[in-house]
Order: sequence, then structure tokens, then C-alpha cells
Amino acid sequence: MSTGTGADSAPAPTAHDSQPTTRPAGTAGTGRNSSMFSSLKIRNYRLFFMGQVVSNIGTWMQRIAQDWLVLSLTGSSTAVGVTTALQFLPMLLFGLYGGVLVDRLRKRPVLLVTQAAMALTALALAVLTLSGSVQIWHVYVAALAVGLATVVDNPARQTFVSELVGPGQLQNAVSLNSANFQSARLVGPAVAGLMITGVGTGWAFLFNGLSFVAPIAGLLLMRARDLHVVERAPRGKGQLREGLHYVAGRPELLWTVVLVGFIGTFGFNFPVYLSAFADDVFHAGAGSYSLFNTLMAIGSLAGALLAARRGTSRMRVLIGAAVAFGTMELVAATAPSLWLFALIMVPIGMFGMTVNVTANTGIQMTTDPAMRGRVMALYMMVFLGGAPVGAPIAGWITDAYGVRAGLAAGGAIAAAAAVTIGLILARAGGLQLSVRWNRGHPRVRFVRREREELAPAA
Repeated sequence: MSTGTGADSAPAPTAHDSQPTTRPAGTAGTGRNSSMFSSLKIRNYRLFFMGQVVSNIGTWMQRIAQDWLVLSLTGSSTAVGVTTALQFLPMLLFGLYGGVLVDRLRKRPVLLVTQAAMALTALALAVLTLSGSVQIWHVYVAALAVGLATVVDNPARQTFVSELVGPGQLQNAVSLNSANFQSARLVGPAVAGLMITGVGTGWAFLFNGLSFVAPIAGLLLMRARDLHVVERAPRGKGQLREGLHYVAGRPELLWTVVLVGFIGTFGFNFPVYLSAFADDVFHAGAGSYSLFNTLMAIGSLAGALLAARRGTSRMRVLIGAAVAFGTMELVAATAPSLWLFALIMVPIGMFGMTVNVTANTGIQMTTDPAMRGRVMALYMMVFLGGAPVGAPIAGWITDAYGVRAGLAAGGAIAAAAAVTIGLILARAGGLQLSVRWNRGHPRVRFVRREREELAPAA
């Protein structure tokens, strides 16, 4: 069992659940009054964060430029879908094996290799595009190469954060990483649009390739003595199966992964929903589609910053945010006007990001360090792999019954899954639902079941 500060974040049927939780010394920033940017005081994390600022902008620029290049070369939306699928396919097929490697190896050298590989891929695509010799199969190969690097890079980056900041600042650091990514989501596509229009897609690829200089330099400048020592798994047989058994034997991990799987598969199909609402429902064109995505990104950024301010990861926050996320999708499905629908994108983004950050942090803090790579690889595989499965289902419901029905179905499934899993975990942790009135308002919470006392013998 993990002894990290988040070990009590979920109800689990363990013998020590009823014992008071103590926090290790030196874990400042874990309480409610922690600073929103407290983990940036740590030099190694500050170098990591600044490198990611530049790299994430480049990543978003390449995403836009890559889709535009494929569409320009082929005129086919199907080809754009194939490119996206090739980038996510390696994670679906090999994600768990990437986690096994990450648990065995030191994270910083692994990240130096994966970041360099993605930089070279972007630079190669830039040279081909700027020279006018790029073909569609070049883009397919580049997308697949990035996907293969991501198999190891994703769990390595996720788990390396704990080595940078330690358990006391993990929630804050993960939240700031999410805020970093969402900020780049606001800046990157806008810069990519200007660059593609002004000088061409090749320059966007070049910027992305060069942007990897920042995270690589940050990794090289880190002080090894300041890293938190994390146990590495020894090489051995059956480590993949061992990781799956570990998750299966921990209800708080298993059901968190299941919940994220439901939400990622059925609730996060926004490319399908938002484009259909913009075009078919409100007849407003591409400008409204961009507005919806921008407002959702603003909400996501707010959710990430609020999570950084909160400083703790609790299962009740995860369940509550998931229920609110699904409920807001149901509300958005019935929105009568474009502006009301657009405004609802802000809380949807906020609650969706709260689910992501809370689940990510809770899993990392309740997982033994030697298992963390495999568990996070499973988490990322389920979260990222849900879209290829859920998107066709969402598309079919939208085509058959309309986009309002599609969005409502996704929201209902997400909310129902959250309520069901919350009740399962509460029962496993010996809790029961309590509804009481406090000053005229209902107060709903989980409390410990009262144990029946045996009557004394006559």
C-alpha cells in the first residue's frame, strides 16, 4: 500500500480506513490553503514546466497544421481520421508495455530520448513540406512515429512529476501541467492559423520541432540530487500481468479507471457534438465551432487552476465533478439558443478538467511507486483509447436521432456511471448515504455505517 498523502482519497476496504490520516513532514501545500503556484517554487519542476509551455504550443500548432496538410493533399476527411487513428493506435496496442518499461527505467533519460525522437519527426516533416516533396504516406509515417514515442513518453512524463515535486506537491503540479496544456490550447491553434495562412504549414512543423529544445534543455539543467528517489521495478517476467492484477485488487484504482473510461468514451466526443451543433442546430458555421472550443478551453483552464488551488485529491470530488459534467451535458443538449449553449461550454470544460486532474492525481498518489508507470499507462490507454471507440457510436446516434439526443446520451451515461461507481466505492469503504436538512437546505454526504453492537449474554 502507498503511504502517500493521497492514500485516503478514496474509500477502500482496508483495515486501516478508520484510523486517522497523518501527513509526512515537509508536505507543505497539501492543505486547502496551499498556493495555486506553490510547486513552481521547486527549481526542477520550474524547468520542466517552462519547457512544457513552449513544447505544448508547438504540439497544438502541429495538430492544426497536420490536419490541414492532410486535407490539402487528399481533400478527404477520412484521411484526416486515418492520420489521427495512426497517432493513437500505438497507445491502444502497446500502452501497457510502455508502462512496464517506464517502471524499469530512469524517467529523465527516457524523456530525453522520446522528446528528441518527436523533435526529429517534426523537423523531418518540416523539411519535406517546405521542399514541396511531402506525400500523404510521409504524414502517416510521421503520425505513427509520434504515436510510438508517446507510448513511453506519456507514462514517463506523468510519473516523472512525482520525482520532481514529491507527494506533498503532486496535486498542485499535475493541476498546473493541465493548466499549461489548456493555455497552449488557446494560443497554439491561433498562432498555427496565422502561420499557415501567412507562410505555410511547413513552418508550423518547423516551430514544433525547434520547440522541443526547451524541454530537452530543462531536463539537462535539472539537479539530479534534488529529485525524489522512486523505487524502480526490477526486470522480470509477468510484470504486465502483475500490473493488471494490482489494479484489479485495488477498488479505488479499478473503479477510477473504469469511470474515466466511461467518461472518455461517451462524454468527451466534442468534435462530433460541437461541429454538429454549430452547423446543423444553430446554422452558424465554423466561427461558432471555434467559439465553443475556445470557451471550453477557458473552462478547462479554470478547472485546472482551481484543482491546483485545492491542493488535495478526494474521491468525492472526482464523483461529484463527474456527475456535474454529465448533468451539464444534459443541460447543454436542451439549450435553445447559441449563446446559452456556448456559455454552458465553460462549466463543461471546468468539470471535465476536474475529473481528469483528480483522477490522475488520485491514481498516482495511491499507487506504489514501483507500479506507477504501469498503472498510469493503463489510465492513459483507457482515457485516450475511449475516443476511437466512442466517436463512431456518438456519430451513429447523432445521425440517427439528432445531435441533441447524442449529447444527452453521452451526458446521461457519464452521470449514471459516476453515481453507480460512487455507490460501489462507498459500499466497499463501509459508507452509507446520509441526507439531512441543515437550516432549510438538504445536506447530502457519505458517512460511516454504524456497527450493530451485540447484546450482552444473559
